[in-house]
Amino acid sequence: MTKAELIEEVSRVVEMTRKDSEVIVEAIFDSVVKSLRGGDKIEIRGFGSFRTRQRQPRVGRNPKTGARVDVPAKRIPYFKPSKELKDLVNHESGAGVPPPVSGD
Repeated sequence: MTKAELIEEVSRVVEMTRKDSEVIVEAIFDSVVKSLRGGDKIEIRGFGSFRTRQRQPRVGRNPKTGARVDVPAKRIPYFKPSKELKDLVNHESGAGVPPPVSGD
């Protein structure tokens, strides 16, 4: 799903204009980015959590030339899905995927 498709879905479900839906989606994304930049953890119950992880500096290689490249330390965003989300993705039959067949 793309951001445009998400905006369209919000617009349809909430029955508001596409422009208003776009403002809502953008506000949510901006809030997530702002919180992660500030070092905060975002937890959405039943969905998952967003946080940053610190990557240590390292020496990499340019795949084309083989030259050594110093890669600086950086923070990367990380998403951890909740148990409920994992269960919905793997065991919910309402998504058009049949439930797993037991070997009984």
